[in-house]
Amino acid sequence: MKETDREAVATAVQRVAGMLQRPDQLDKVEQYRRREARKKASVEARLKAAIQSQLDGVRTGLSQLHNALNDVKDIQRSLADVSKDWRQSINTIESLKDVKDAVVRHSQLAAAVENLKNIFSVPEIVRETQDLIEQGALLQAHRKLMDLECSRDGLMYEQYRMDSGNTRDMTLIHSYFGSTQGLSDELAKQLWMVLQRSLVTVRRDPTLLVSVVRIIEREEKIDRRILDRKKQTSFVPPGRPKNWKEKMFAILDRTVTTRIEGTQADTRESDKMWLVRHLEIIRKYVLDDLIVAKNLMVQCFPPHYEIFRNLLSMYHQALSTRMQELASEDLEANEIVSLLTWVLNTYTSAEMMGNMELAPEVDVSILEPLLSPDVVSELLDTYMSTLTSNIIAWLRKALETDKKDWIKETEPEADQDGFFQTTLPAIVFQMFEQNLQVAAQISEDLKTKVLVLCLQQMNSFLSRYKEEAQSYKEEHLRNRQHPHCYVQYMIAIINNCQTFKESIVSLKRKYLKNEMEEGMSLSQPSMDGILDTIAKEGCSSLLEEVFLDLEQHLSELMTRKWLLGSNAVDIICVTVEDYFNDFARIKKPYKKVLPSVHRREGVCPAQLPGQPGSQQVPGAWVSAGDGRLHGGCFSGGLVLHES
Repeated sequence: MKETDREAVATAVQRVAGMLQRPDQLDKVEQYRRREARKKASVEARLKAAIQSQLDGVRTGLSQLHNALNDVKDIQRSLADVSKDWRQSINTIESLKDVKDAVVRHSQLAAAVENLKNIFSVPEIVRETQDLIEQGALLQAHRKLMDLECSRDGLMYEQYRMDSGNTRDMTLIHSYFGSTQGLSDELAKQLWMVLQRSLVTVRRDPTLLVSVVRIIEREEKIDRRILDRKKQTSFVPPGRPKNWKEKMFAILDRTVTTRIEGTQADTRESDKMWLVRHLEIIRKYVLDDLIVAKNLMVQCFPPHYEIFRNLLSMYHQALSTRMQELASEDLEANEIVSLLTWVLNTYTSAEMMGNMELAPEVDVSILEPLLSPDVVSELLDTYMSTLTSNIIAWLRKALETDKKDWIKETEPEADQDGFFQTTLPAIVFQMFEQNLQVAAQISEDLKTKVLVLCLQQMNSFLSRYKEEAQSYKEEHLRNRQHPHCYVQYMIAIINNCQTFKESIVSLKRKYLKNEMEEGMSLSQPSMDGILDTIAKEGCSSLLEEVFLDLEQHLSELMTRKWLLGSNAVDIICVTVEDYFNDFARIKKPYKKVLPSVHRREGVCPAQLPGQPGSQQVPGAWVSAGDGRLHGGCFSGGLVLHES
């Protein structure tokens, strides 16, 4: 308090000093004093009001506490009176035990009287129920079954209330109504049979399916009522709860699984298209079933059953299981493609789950994948491995087939422009095209991988092609009479190089959609160099063939035999003309290269070889522009040229 007083005095001094800083303010001292007095009075009034309010609250609280204390004392006295009365009534309660037992017996007898008619007519009701089940009158049969079960459960409940440990009477009641459980099982079998054929039944007789659902709904209500009573009495009748709703969904699930598995073909060993047929049958069945479920079955079930959503989930799970089974089998490359195409594309397309008749209930964007990414990746790896082996084998077989054509006695086929060619490029790139089209059906990434694989194997194939062309030439040089059409097939080999180039460019342009992919493919070893080498070596072989044919006649030029009337020049001209007719079948890029691709020293001796004064003058292929080959002798040397 002292500290507070000192702070108040200091504050007051400071305020007064602030008010009286100038002489003229002394005239206002009385005004300042009155204003501060009014403020002080106001503060004191508010303080008194606050204190009074607090005092009123304390007074009210004390009054309430006093009233509460009186109430507690009254309650205490009342509890004492109740306790006294309870002790006095214990003997009275014990004397009423006989009355209690009489009430229980009365209740049991009342239940027995109430069910007396049903008790005596149990055998007859059982026979009627059995007949109704056999006749297919399921609703009526279930009504009678409910009456039997109600009588049995009522008697057993009353017996349980009187003496829950009396198993003899319980057994007696249970045995008397023993056929009831058999009727329930028989009715259940009929229900499950209808549900197993529900997709057919809903089209032919939807009322039968509705009856089945109504029976299941009745049993569900009875189950709920009995479970509620169990919480109070702990009594549960035999065979309860039946849980027929859960069993219904289990039956539908097994039916869906059986329907998917039942589409397998028995001709798998003999039918190479078994998987395609199997998947197509699955697609058709699933789509038809879901359309029927959406348009018809939904109307036969209560909304809270969500029958379409549950059936969709069942079909999806059954399909996923079936696809997993197929993926685990030893599938061939084309079968892997069929499976992945169906799983990744067909399943979510408009041909199946994306069908407009299933919208909007089916949203393909939220469907889980049928196969996990790991399984898909494993299948793709297996496919690429198998495809690599197949491509190598196909290329080897194509080359072997082409080699057999090289030794034929007939000329190779010509294209529309008259250029010789073989079927090898067409076969190779048709095979590549087919595999790329198949890969494109699965994914763009796989298509790019297959293209890179094809280019890699093409690079290796061209190396073998080069070796085989060289062996073909060497084999011919050992016996120049065989094969008969060596020149024509060598021209075809040269032309094939140009066809391969054009086909590679076309393949890249068609299947590489952007610069990034193109750059990736171009990182593969270039095949242009190998093709140019094959073509140049082929041109060299052709020129060598020309010189080998002309060698004998060239050696006669400028000799005594030639001066005496040799026809060597005519033979040379005819030979060159004949070769020209064949060389005209070479495609343009390599026809231009032909004259300059190889230089060979020709001999045109003024005297016989080996004689004094003889000289060798180099001869060469010379291009003059009109595409024809001519022979000439300049300064004692032979020149074959285009003029």
